[in-house]
Formats: sequence, structure tokens, C-alpha cells
Amino acid sequence: MAYEFRLPDVGEGIHEGEIVRWLVKPGDRIQEDQPLVEVQTDKATVEIPSPVAGVVRELRAKEGDVVPVGSVIVVIDTEARADEPARAAAPATAGPTGAGAPAAGPAGAGANPAPGAGTAAAAAGPAEAGSSAAGAPGAAAARAARGAVAARPEGPAGPPGVAPAGVAPAAAPGAPAPDGRRVLATPATRRLARELGVDIRLVPGTGPAGRVTAEDVRAFAAARAAGAQPVAAAPGGGAPGAALPAAGAGSTLTAPSPTGVPAATRPGGPAGPATPVAPPGPAAPAAQAAPEAPAAPGVPAVPPGGEQRVPLRGLRKRIAEKMVQSMYTAPHVTHVEEVDVTELVELRRTALPLAEERGIKLTYLPFIAKAVVAALQQFPIFNASLDDERQEIVLKGYYHIGVATATDEGLIVPVVRDVDRKSIFQIAREIAALTEAARARRIALDDVRGSTFTITNVGALGGGVWSTPIINYPEVAILGVHKFRETPVVRDGQIVVRTITYLALSFDHRVADGADAVRFVNRIKAYLEQPSLLFLEMA
Repeated sequence: MAYEFRLPDVGEGIHEGEIVRWLVKPGDRIQEDQPLVEVQTDKATVEIPSPVAGVVRELRAKEGDVVPVGSVIVVIDTEARADEPARAAAPATAGPTGAGAPAAGPAGAGANPAPGAGTAAAAAGPAEAGSSAAGAPGAAAARAARGAVAARPEGPAGPPGVAPAGVAPAAAPGAPAPDGRRVLATPATRRLARELGVDIRLVPGTGPAGRVTAEDVRAFAAARAAGAQPVAAAPGGGAPGAALPAAGAGSTLTAPSPTGVPAATRPGGPAGPATPVAPPGPAAPAAQAAPEAPAAPGVPAVPPGGEQRVPLRGLRKRIAEKMVQSMYTAPHVTHVEEVDVTELVELRRTALPLAEERGIKLTYLPFIAKAVVAALQQFPIFNASLDDERQEIVLKGYYHIGVATATDEGLIVPVVRDVDRKSIFQIAREIAALTEAARARRIALDDVRGSTFTITNVGALGGGVWSTPIINYPEVAILGVHKFRETPVVRDGQIVVRTITYLALSFDHRVADGADAVRFVNRIKAYLEQPSLLFLEMA
């Protein structure tokens, strides 16, 4: 039979998506959960898998088309048997299609970008939809909300069918929760659960309609790793209950019904530090701003003396829209300040052996993030947003720092949550994991939303003097950090060599004044010039 696959809601409140690239073509035989298409939304670049197995008969949208959620985008013949050759496909209405398999994510060694931090994108996926019986069209639509299957890292060998001690057995693809309900979660969140050995059916969801977020999975895994008994998801959001029994006990107890506010936007953020998604890399060299600069992305070759037109689509198009929105909404002002970071360089050099011993890539960015948050606590006007519709300034008592990251596809802003509650080493681990995931296009949607202030490290690309970064709207400020360089300066009447950098703060002049900006940057400067002062701010 012909199965019409409709574009699912791949996020919270997404109404449409742009077809970036087809990963199949008419006549291709596909398996359930095989990636079909890359779709760009306002928040994410999503790889959508097939809910059914069969043969692709027709593509109903062309690359570059903007398609409303619920529109049919592909027709699949589900009755084609595996032992049959694929029949000739009907003429497709779509334009050129991509290869039958997804390309590898962008490579590059760097993490931080050129000036500007106006958008965020992630390789997240759709949420589960519906709760129909398996095999029915409703169930197939629900399965479409799962991402491409990723193998869980192998642990110590053991008897067949037995999970390692302390690790919950992974749920079968599309399996319902113990009470029969469907678990709402994006493909990236499901993949994270598999990687951490978490049975996603047992994780209480804090997103809308009980959706399980990446933060929920990490908190569940962290509680288990700490020896605490994680609390199981309540059937249908039931009443509070006891802690979850040890793995294999066979019973599921209820937990308090979670709030319907996503972890990324909840005041105060998640309850504890997030568990890193990926292992950090080696420590960075001591004398440069971190992370390192990425290799320049490839660009189409232009014929000598000619021109070439490249469609503005996907992430590049979203970046363009966000930049224009920011520049034409918020009146930008940039304040630049010189900072002597000689003591910071020495502190990092001292901490590098311990960081390497723990497998942590320690750059300057965690120190800068800590200094920024300490200053934000004293100047809350910069940890805010402006609600234009209600004409209210929203001051935020939680500190989620966006880290502008350059990838081959464009600019992405992963978010490190609750920086005020985390150590330098914890922040370093998370920055390494998030930027690696962003470059590999496998970052979760929850990890690129909800930032309250953004840092862009142009020094990693050799930016040595100053820049005018663009505000990551609707935030009200962004800090540009430039190259650390040894410079002759005058101290106490003597010419000495010190390590100097420049900070550039762009801010929304509707919300803050120049005097506020100068005092705020001076406070950050004080913490970076004398990093020992940060210890005095710790709770």
C-alpha cells in the first residue's frame, strides 16, 4: 500500500521546515528508521527517518521548498517485498535529490567563530506523535519521530541478553513505556539515552506534554552514577512515589508529575550539572585563546572571469534571518576594553597537568565564562531579554551561557547551563562535548536553546584587536574575546612584556546604557586580570 509520510513537528511549536537535502530518491528501497531527508527549522537541522520500510515512490517536495508541518513530503510503497527488485518509480515531482545515504557531518578542529552569534542549529529530531497500535498508520507516524539508530558503546562482555551491572536495558525502538503510553522524545535525546545506557521509558519528562529532554536523560544518568536511585516516570504523570528499584527488579514506581516548562527555559535550570555527551579532547596549547580555529569550510569553485550563484538555504538562510532581526530590532553599541591576562595564562598553565590527568581539555573559555557570570550577578541587566510585545525587561536569575561555535555549515550556539553552579573543570568538559557535537551535527535541540548571554571567541581564529559582535537576539548583550598576545606595555614606569587581549561587548541600547556597559566590562576585566578574585565570589 502507498504510505504518505507527512512532515512531523520536529520541535516545540514548529509550523514549517525547509527541505535542505533528500537522502533518498524514487526507486530506493529503504528500511524503517533509515534517514529520509534533512529539514531546517528555526532551531535545528533535523535528519528525519522513515517510519516504515518499503520502496520510495514519489518525493512531493523539492530541495529548498518550505513545507508546512503536516504536508505530505514522500510516498512509500510498504507492500514491496524484500525479495522483489524495486519497481520503476513513478515520475517524481521533486527536483534533484541527494545520495541514498547521509553525508558525514562537518569536520573541523575549531569551536569558536568570527564575530556574531545570531542563530543556533542542531542535529535534533522530531518528537514522537500519537499512540496508535503498532502496525497502524498512527503507530508508523509515531515511529517517524525517532532518529536514525545509533549503536550504544559496548561495555564488558557478559552473558547474552544481560545488561551490564547498573545499566538499564535499552528500550526497543518505538517501544512504549511500561504503562503502554508512547514516550515523547527527539531522536537526539533517544540516541543520548542509548549512549548513556538509560531506558528512556523510565525517565520523567519535563518538556511540554511530558516530553523527555536531553537534560532529563542526563539528570537520570547522573543520579544513577552517583549511587542515588533515579525516580521512574509516572504512568500518565501520576502521583509521587518511591525511588526506582535496582535494575531488574521488574516494577516501576511513580514519580511527581513534572512541570510543563522545558529545562532550557526554567528559572534556575536543571537540578544539577549535566553529564557530558562526548569525551573531551586533549588539552589545548597554553598560549592561545581556546578552542582552536576550525579549518576553513569548502566553497564552490568559481570559474575564472565568471560568476556562480549559490542558493541561500538551510542554516545559512536562518543565520541571515537572525542577523537581520537582531540588527534591525536592537540598537547595537559596542564597548571595547584592553585586558592584561598574564595571571590568567599562568593559572591555566598551572592547572593544565591536573586537567590532562583527568582527561579534560582546559581552554581559557571556562575561566572567561565564570568571570562573565560573576559580573552578570552584579549587573543583572545584561542577563536579560526584552519582551517587545508586553514592553517588559525580563531579568533572569539563571545563567545559561551560549558558546558561539563555527562549523562548516555555519554558526551554532551550544548552551552551557547553570555556569554559576559548576566548576571550571565541569564547564570545560561540557564546552568540549557540546562544540564537538555541534561540529558533528549531532547536538540535541535542547542544547542550543535557552541561553541568557553569549560569548564569541574570535581570538581562536586569529582575531587580534577588536570586533563588533552581533547580539544573539533576544538576549541583550554578547561578549567578543580576542587573541591573547604578548605585548610590551608600561608598568610602574618600566616597559615589560605582558599577555594582552581585548574584550568587545555589544549590547542593546534600549535596555542598558553605556555607563552600565563600562562598569560591567570593568568587572569582567578585574576577574580576568586577578582570577583569584573569582574564589571570593564562590558560594
